[in-house]
Amino acid sequence: MTTISALPLLDGTSIPALGLGVYKVDDTTARNSVTTALEAGYRLVDTASFYRNERGVGRALKDSGVLRDDVYVTTKLWNDAHGRGKTRRAFKDSVKRLNTAPDLYLIHWPCPARGLYAETWRALVELRDDGRVRSIGVSNFQRHHLETIIEDSGEVPVLNQIELHPYLQQRELRAFHAEHRIVTQAWSPLGRGAVLADETIVAIAAAHRVSPAQVILRWHLDLGVAVIPKSVTPDRIRANLDVNGFALTPDDHDRIAALDRGARVGSHPDEVK
Repeated sequence: MTTISALPLLDGTSIPALGLGVYKVDDTTARNSVTTALEAGYRLVDTASFYRNERGVGRALKDSGVLRDDVYVTTKLWNDAHGRGKTRRAFKDSVKRLNTAPDLYLIHWPCPARGLYAETWRALVELRDDGRVRSIGVSNFQRHHLETIIEDSGEVPVLNQIELHPYLQQRELRAFHAEHRIVTQAWSPLGRGAVLADETIVAIAAAHRVSPAQVILRWHLDLGVAVIPKSVTPDRIRANLDVNGFALTPDDHDRIAALDRGARVGSHPDEVK
């Protein structure tokens, strides 16, 4: 079984560096994918209330035979649940659907137009302090969003989950994360497939006799970035975990670094309402 490294979080816990994302799959598909992933050796599953598959994830966890303490579960608060009261209710609903408390709870988007993300962050701090969840963080927060909540609450998120791939490398934001000991976690690490056909990535993959996806995931891990690739195909789920049998060279890293073009496949965080 592949050994997955762990990244330390500033609250004294740690998170597996590589896990399974289940965005845009239904309950049944999520249940099957998570079951396959756990059998393959994954120990991190990332879901969200917006994905509408927390029940499927929960069923897979229950039926897997893997001890709950050995699996790291992340879920996220959706945009319509910002504000203290709604946040607490949404968290309770996620726990019910998962049939377990998550290890990490994130604000999915800052939604700055709503003006509630600082209050919502304080609600997550309350949930943690009440012992309802072990770790708390954010997703899709830009530097100015992070600065606002840190100044307002005095509490630093343990992790920020952001769009990050070779075409959008987010160097400045990653540097801010490093300065504050915030773990960077990449969603859409393969650029929703757009990066897989890049001629540089394809050439590096051929040189190492691995897949383009494996090259990109290895690149993330080499940067110290946690990564949650999504797949519903069993062979790809297993292959995405198999990234320890080769090493990218400094030249490989230089060539991938040159691919950055600031190109998003998702929405800009300031524009999400």
